[in-house]
Amino acid sequence: MMNAPQPTVPSALLPEILEFSPQLLLDDIINYANEAITNTVDALEGFLFRWASEREQRVKEDWDSTQEVEQGLVAFQTLLESHTDIAFDFFETWSLRNIFAVPADLPVVVPHQEHLDLECPPERETELMTEIDELRRKLDAQRRLKRLLTRAVRLSSAKRQRSERRLEQLSFLQAPQVSELMSLPEQYHSMFTAVSSLPPLTPEAVAAFSQSPLADPGKRPWEVSKMGYLDWASKQVLARAQQSDGGAGSSAVGSLMESTAAVATTQDLRRLMEASSALDNARTTRQADHDMS
Repeated sequence: MMNAPQPTVPSALLPEILEFSPQLLLDDIINYANEAITNTVDALEGFLFRWASEREQRVKEDWDSTQEVEQGLVAFQTLLESHTDIAFDFFETWSLRNIFAVPADLPVVVPHQEHLDLECPPERETELMTEIDELRRKLDAQRRLKRLLTRAVRLSSAKRQRSERRLEQLSFLQAPQVSELMSLPEQYHSMFTAVSSLPPLTPEAVAAFSQSPLADPGKRPWEVSKMGYLDWASKQVLARAQQSDGGAGSSAVGSLMESTAAVATTQDLRRLMEASSALDNARTTRQADHDMS
């Protein structure tokens, strides 16, 4: 009576341990053996055809050597393949039962499963799977937050570039000439406050201001009004100065205008006065809040 085969490790574990499938290895060995048989028969076929042709020339009898050689080669190849299949079937069975068989009572630990608790209860496994799902949700939330932060960084970078361009446009306020304008007399602040408090001009007032009285054609410019006399006198003085200095007065006036433009333009002065007024109003409001508290 033959002994019953001992229980072995499941075949699904062997490829994980060996990092290759034993069945595929045995199939490759059998294929190499069949390939060797085919190569042997092909080499023998050439030898037999040469032998048959030499025998026909020597014997000179009516003999169909080609048909007999082909039939003999087919029979020989079939017999050889049959014996090879039987032999390698025994070799495959013996290898799987002896070489690639691990007893079930042998403690086998896969390297990547070392120090792992494989006897975990189902409740613990369910708890771990729930924890993994929670970690996946947190990871997905972190990825979304990263995308939002990246978008916010791009937006803040664009805003910073716009602010830098605005700062470059207002860089004239840092010029030394503008710092001199910061120390304006109090009369200029009072005048700016008074002008700012004036009511807006109505269309009727603008039309009234634009209509200047017509000059009397029978009177000379200095006889019309006081303003006409002052205008005529200033023109006379300017003409005499230009004639006496040879154009030096004109150049002096031009240099004065260039110096004034180098300090700041009218638009810059208006901005500076508005900024100064805003600072004064803020300071007054802060002082009033402090007094009330």
